[in-house]
Amino acid sequence: MMSPNANPPVCRLMDYGKYKFDTIKKDKEIRKNQKISEIKEIQLSMRIDDYHISFKLKNAQKILQDGDKVKVSLRMRGREQAYSKNAIEIVKKFVNDLAEFGSIDKEPTIMGKNVFVVINPKKV
Repeated sequence: MMSPNANPPVCRLMDYGKYKFDTIKKDKEIRKNQKISEIKEIQLSMRIDDYHISFKLKNAQKILQDGDKVKVSLRMRGREQAYSKNAIEIVKKFVNDLAEFGSIDKEPTIMGKNVFVVINPKKV
């Protein structure tokens, strides 16, 4: 049916095999042009130096500019687990430095010995 709401409805005769082939071809074309975003991980530690943070910031900027998501994780070891507030501050500082390239959905969360946050790239 071309126009089912018209009075009388308008229909067209066609080859069903060709119609099915064309729809499959269009679906393949749509899937080919889709961009699949990946999640790439950057690991921090509690005792990370400023130089290393700046190096990892540059890498995260490149990843976000390519359109991929960045998962920032900070692993706390041994006695560091007692200072989880400091770990969250380190991750928040890292995220604030990347604010112009991406944004976060929710605040950093602690799962066991790790602090996680996912940064989404900004739409261009």
